[in-house]
Amino acid sequence: MLEIRRQALRGALCDEDEGIRQAAAEALERLEAVQSLDDILQILKSGNRGLQVRAIFALEKVQSARVYAPLLAALKVADADIRCAAIQVLGEKKHAKALEYLVRHLKDPNPAVRVHAACALGNFTDRRLVPYLVAELDCNDEEFVVSVLEALGRIGAAEAEGAVLSFIQDDRLRVRLAAIKTLGCLRIDDPAGPSA
Repeated sequence: MLEIRRQALRGALCDEDEGIRQAAAEALERLEAVQSLDDILQILKSGNRGLQVRAIFALEKVQSARVYAPLLAALKVADADIRCAAIQVLGEKKHAKALEYLVRHLKDPNPAVRVHAACALGNFTDRRLVPYLVAELDCNDEEFVVSVLEALGRIGAAEAEGAVLSFIQDDRLRVRLAAIKTLGCLRIDDPAGPSA
């Protein structure tokens, strides 16, 4: 069955339309990633740091429930780069079960991990995340505050307005800019509507 799918996609690589060729190449890449899932997972377990990070990013293309356990396990390793990579991939996959793990990493000891966690949470557009993100805005880390504000903007929930407004006059230019952009993204008609 997979061979039939692969042959169909390879045939589409020769289509006269560039969009079809591009779509076929992307689909073929995802199919090959699924087929090499066991190899990717083995690298993740025993490869060197660079290979492990690449393996994590390869999991982003794999549409299988088998990727979540290794990604969640990667959140627990000591290496911050591996945690960052896993957070990015989980944020792109937007699997609801990953939310609680990503929220925990807003308190990670590594600043880069916290920034990636805030960015990843913004991908979920779930208004229940607003209180967790707003609680992190009292941090002195400018990069983290900007990431939290941007995540709040992508979520777009009106209940973030008060917290965002408090940063319009912030001394830090990037923070002010992020706050202004975020205000423009917040919905105005959702005071108690359902979670997005």
